[in-house]
Amino acid sequence: MIIHELLSAVGASLVMLAAAVPAPARAQTSAQPASHPAASDSSVVALASNDSAAVSQPAASRPFSVGEQLDYMVAVGGAKVGAGKMELLGIEDVRGEDTYHARFSVEGGFLLFKVNDVLESWFDTETLSSRRFIQNIHEVSYKKDRYYDIYPERGVLHQKGYDEMPTVKKPLDDASFLYFVRTVPLEVGKTYTFERYFRPDRNPVVVKVLRKETIEVPAGKFNTIVIQPIIKSQGIFAEGGEAQMWLTDDDRRMMVQFKAKVPYLKTLDLYLSAYKGTIAPNGRH
Repeated sequence: MIIHELLSAVGASLVMLAAAVPAPARAQTSAQPASHPAASDSSVVALASNDSAAVSQPAASRPFSVGEQLDYMVAVGGAKVGAGKMELLGIEDVRGEDTYHARFSVEGGFLLFKVNDVLESWFDTETLSSRRFIQNIHEVSYKKDRYYDIYPERGVLHQKGYDEMPTVKKPLDDASFLYFVRTVPLEVGKTYTFERYFRPDRNPVVVKVLRKETIEVPAGKFNTIVIQPIIKSQGIFAEGGEAQMWLTDDDRRMMVQFKAKVPYLKTLDLYLSAYKGTIAPNGRH
């Protein structure tokens, strides 16, 4: 399930990155979790805001808006195998609340391996908290659909076919995290440890802000901030996976590149190939 791994990896990395914004009572400033290498006291920090940047930031000044579309080239082991797309489709009513609707999709494959995978997220226009999350994974003969309703006001989530279970304060799912993290300042050399993923068993999350770097992808040349997300797992975001994301170092904070190591195939990569509807670096759409 190569593209499934990719889709989950990118989605989860969004989760890891956005987790760098603390819920006020959960931010850890003294140490990282025991499951991860310790960092010096000066490098493990939490943002000093009373609430998340996304909550306090007016919608008009956010780095994304309805109509934005980011297109990606997907490569496995250095070979192009498909294309990905991230779109902010519109604002819809979910249980009486104005809610962004975002979609992340991957299509392609090689030889007899064909995929059509989609993540969809509905998240609050004010707090960016997740309200609904759908995964549709279709790869060759494998199909898996997961449907979650998330109730931030009640602190619970409901996966279709299962009983309700607790969620975290201001929950964020795999897809909504990318939009959330784009509202957040990240300081090079710092490590952030927080619990914000909508499934509590996947927390805590560690985010390392590694460096600034100028890169060139099919969509052009960009100044970027490079971030490494780490999660408690044996998968692609374990310490050895070395997954990294490149976000533009400007007002847009677009993800322009994603890279991770994977067994057998060596690398799993996304490169921005085109974009529209984003704000310009000077703040104009």
